[in-house]
Amino acid sequence: MLIKNLKGLIATSVLILIAGCGSTPLPPDLGCGVPGGLCAPALPNTSAPRPAPPPAEPRPSETVTSPVELYPGTGGSAARTATGNGSARIALLLPLQSNALGQAAEAVRAGFLAGHERDRVGIEVSVIPSGDSPESTLDAYAQAVERNDIIVGPLARSAVAAVAASNTVSKPTLALAHPQLDRPLPPQMLVVGLSLEDEARQVADWAANEHPAGRALVLGGSAPWQQRVVGAFSARWSRLGHQNATVELPVQDGYVDGNALAELRARLDTDRPQLVFAALDAGQLRQVRSALGTSIPTYGVSVANPGRTPGMSVPELDGIRLLDVPWTVQPDHPQVMVYPRPVDAQLFDNSLDMQRLYALGIDAFRVAREVALRPGADFELDGVTGRLSVRMNNGAWTLRRDEAAAVYRDGIGFESVTARQ
Repeated sequence: MLIKNLKGLIATSVLILIAGCGSTPLPPDLGCGVPGGLCAPALPNTSAPRPAPPPAEPRPSETVTSPVELYPGTGGSAARTATGNGSARIALLLPLQSNALGQAAEAVRAGFLAGHERDRVGIEVSVIPSGDSPESTLDAYAQAVERNDIIVGPLARSAVAAVAASNTVSKPTLALAHPQLDRPLPPQMLVVGLSLEDEARQVADWAANEHPAGRALVLGGSAPWQQRVVGAFSARWSRLGHQNATVELPVQDGYVDGNALAELRARLDTDRPQLVFAALDAGQLRQVRSALGTSIPTYGVSVANPGRTPGMSVPELDGIRLLDVPWTVQPDHPQVMVYPRPVDAQLFDNSLDMQRLYALGIDAFRVAREVALRPGADFELDGVTGRLSVRMNNGAWTLRRDEAAAVYRDGIGFESVTARQ
């Protein structure tokens, strides 16, 4: 366990040490500290540690062009800009000059350009780097708005909040994180980032369908992401007319307190629930299942995904039901297989965080492309981060992401299931 914790800390050196999504969280500025933020385990149980790659070097804006005109009749005003060839201009705004977020930005960039490489007809992409400060982000955003039709980014939630509050959102902007704001987003801003809270609510729907009269035991810890996930599940579970009891487990240095597990085991001997929902990471959930057994149906979110390491067995997690992006749990899905796996071994190998960010980049491009081709129209995508439904209501956008439901089978990885909701 010590090696695994060191692995998570070293291989994700881009992360800053603050409460987040597990024992080795993503940077909180990617959303781990606010409702709706992107949050996932930085590194599942893996092998011995290795040095992390250095932060990204500052780079100038880069442009990837496609001189082919849009297919006749498909472009709207955003797609028929005066670029000399009828292409839609999309800017990808990322903190590539950031020490803390540079690696995460590189993962999104790689996925975005992989999406563009597959569907580049009529689309011109410019990558615009920024730093950490709000001023750097706003300067880069102003540059992006001046020269492009659609902006994708920023990536950090604080940067998204700065842009949203700046009154400068005059063109379609696809934010890559959920900002913490006390007011509605600008009408032309759509958040496409991942959300653990959304996962928790979808898991509640799934569990309620499988256990119509079920009483749930909800387990969590004191980390902010755990509190938010517990709250999201419990609120939806109650709304569905079900009862639950909540237990906060003491966690220190990634380990659940043994005395607390003994007390929980004694409690279950006299008061056994129909199911367990665990707002725990893979390592913590292994401890709980080792102490309690594996007979109670147990549900979780993507943080509980242990990943797949050749030759490594995780019998304690056998049968765990969870939601995650298709990219990680459905590698054989037709819509996943058409995109290349990232080749940067230092950045992506054994890191589910970076794999998810790469997948987010792919889907962010696909959503931006649809907005360019059909401005103002509703649409759906079978994406690599889930089934995406984008709707325009009274001039404001909404996005719903239904992630992949899967059951962990020790020895073979994940078995896809249909989560009827």
